[in-house]
Amino acid sequence: MATPNEKLAASLEELKTLQYKGLRVIRSAALSRTHRERLSRAGYLQEVIKGWYLPARPEVSSASLEGSTAAWFAGMRDFVAGYCEDRFGESWHLSPDQSLLLRSGERSLPRQLQVWSSAGNNQLVSLPHACSLFIYRAPALLPAEPHAEDQGIRLVTLAAALTAVSAAFFIQQPLAARVALGMVDDTAELLQRLLDGSHSVIAGRLAAAFRAVGRADFANNITQTMRSAGYTVQEVSPFDLPPLLLRAGQAVSPHVQRLRLNWAAMRDAVIAAFPPPKPPPTDPMQALRDIEERYLADAYHSLSIEGYHVSADLIEKVRNGVWDSEGPDRQQRDAMAAKGYFEAYKLVRDFILKTMREPAQAVAPQSLREAMNTWYLALFSPSVQAGLLKPSDLAGWRNSQVLIRGALHVPPAKEAVREAMPVLFELIESEPHPAARAILGHFLFVFIHPYMDGNGRLARFLMNAMLVTGGYVWTVIPVQQRQTYMEVLEQASSYGEIEPFARFVAQLTRDQLSSPLPRPS
Repeated sequence: MATPNEKLAASLEELKTLQYKGLRVIRSAALSRTHRERLSRAGYLQEVIKGWYLPARPEVSSASLEGSTAAWFAGMRDFVAGYCEDRFGESWHLSPDQSLLLRSGERSLPRQLQVWSSAGNNQLVSLPHACSLFIYRAPALLPAEPHAEDQGIRLVTLAAALTAVSAAFFIQQPLAARVALGMVDDTAELLQRLLDGSHSVIAGRLAAAFRAVGRADFANNITQTMRSAGYTVQEVSPFDLPPLLLRAGQAVSPHVQRLRLNWAAMRDAVIAAFPPPKPPPTDPMQALRDIEERYLADAYHSLSIEGYHVSADLIEKVRNGVWDSEGPDRQQRDAMAAKGYFEAYKLVRDFILKTMREPAQAVAPQSLREAMNTWYLALFSPSVQAGLLKPSDLAGWRNSQVLIRGALHVPPAKEAVREAMPVLFELIESEPHPAARAILGHFLFVFIHPYMDGNGRLARFLMNAMLVTGGYVWTVIPVQQRQTYMEVLEQASSYGEIEPFARFVAQLTRDQLSSPLPRPS
């Protein structure tokens, strides 16, 4: 008689066969009831709607609200693409507004996705966690293609979406509209659609929009071409507020544009939340002594936020060099985390000292990138050396997709990480206000999520390096306020609201200026 493990393995073989055929969503008829129930119990299948299942990972498909939420938002794109492909083949796409939103680099899906299909029936399909699909019976479809960053969801092409969205899109989604305008590298496709459709009003709107973001050459080209064809074109800007100008030059990645735009839009709110910085310490060694006094509490709370269970005694053992690397501590996950944290902390401390002594050299983008790479290596080297992690885990920027538990947004794809991180370092280096460097550096680092693990700890190291070198104190985020910390970060990541996060850290900075957190018991 087969063992339970052998039975589960047989069911997994059936599931693997379906996935090798390209199925991302599994209909109930594709698997026997026995296989479906067995895979569902083990966490490898989740029923999304009656008769439709999504392959899942057991580690994120737990019965808890947080686990199931993470699994759903991580797999929602796959489900939507697979479900619509099964029903409509290639004869579907998202609405022009939502297509343009996702093409602009937005990483949070709307709660209701509007699917256009000539075979639609104006049907509402309810999905988990208050999400839904509205299947609109479209009289005609627009040019569309699968979008790799959204797991193959079919999006209207950039030119077709820009000519199809209403003027309201530019008011309701100004950041997405500006990013989309910056992605256009040539007006030929736009003009073809404008001329073929006799869209003189839309031409005037787009010309004015390009002019508003500093692309006068595109604006002139649209108006001159349309007028040459006999159309009357009047430029009317669809933006209700003047948008920030685009950088001159070629079209830019939407992720890079979003980084720059978010930084520019958010910095004033961050600065307003913080008290004015004090002059940087004239005695770097005094600043380091103050950091040392806060280290024990910082390590305890930072590691506890990430789910490690470390004691003050263990942290002291590591700091004092009496941690037994060959004895019982060697195989303890928490001891390895404490050891890595201390090794990384020493490098952060050295970076702060160097920055205070040589500010012009130490904050350059390349030096900050090199410094953070050494912090990452130090953070995880003990776990690799102890055999708890693979050596390849030290390779650098992540090479696969990650998810954040409880978050509506999904971090950018691995390709976007390589585009975005150099720009983030440039933004930090060019920012004159230390609070903006600290808060936006922390927020955007965890939003990009450049590593497979350790992003939260590294973001807090980065935040404190910027705070201390800018005249503030090393600020510890207490584990007792973990829920609030995660909520305000989520507000910034999924809704673009940075003020709650800025106020949260600013208050901690004020509180800990004269009263550092006590040594944990």
